[in-house]
This record gives sequence, C-alpha cells and structure tokens, in this order.
Amino acid sequence: MDGDGYVFVTGRLKELIIKGGENIAPREIDEALYAHPDVVEAAAFARPCASYGERVEAAVRLRDGADLHPDALIALCRERLGRFKSPDAIHVLADLPKGPSGKIQRLKLADLVPPVS
Repeated sequence: MDGDGYVFVTGRLKELIIKGGENIAPREIDEALYAHPDVVEAAAFARPCASYGERVEAAVRLRDGADLHPDALIALCRERLGRFKSPDAIHVLADLPKGPSGKIQRLKLADLVPPVS
C-alpha cells in the first residue's frame, strides 16, 4: 500500500489466494518463509476449502541437513503475518516444480501434494 492508500498486488492475479473473501498475496507468505535460514525455496498456494472458499498452504525445500519441522515455519508465519494469512499446512519437498525458465510453478503444487485433513 502506498502513502495515498492505493494497494498494489504483486505477482500473478490467478495465483491470488481468496480466503473468506479476503485477498492474500502468496508472495507475502513466501517472504515470511524465506526469513528462516533453512528455507531454500518456498511457495504458498491455495487449496479449496468448504468453510473459507480457499485455504492457505505452502511447500518448501529445506537446506541440506536441516532438521526443521513444518510447525516451526507455521509459527514463524503467524508471528509475521497473523493467523488468518498463515498457512494451515506446510509441505516439505525435495524439489518444487519449475517451468522452463526455472520459476516455481505454484499452481501445480495443490495437485502435487496430498491434502491435509
């Protein structure tokens, strides 16, 4: 948000997470996850939710040898972003899917990782 109150969405509009009618930019969640030194790659994504329309989840790749539990990353996100914007689940993967340019393909993550109940 700039000084005049205008909001700018960074990232792709189709990647925007709409939870309970509120827009959540996945990049904001990614940046909170990248704040942890053991996170090498991070990508937040939407998963369908009966209560909120969409829920927030994220996938991360950790530094080799890191022993970090996903709950610690969820706690970090809650501290930085609040409970509403924080992921409900974080999936630790060996590698995140990337396109030919090397960019993480966030929209493929929901199909790649099993839903958490």
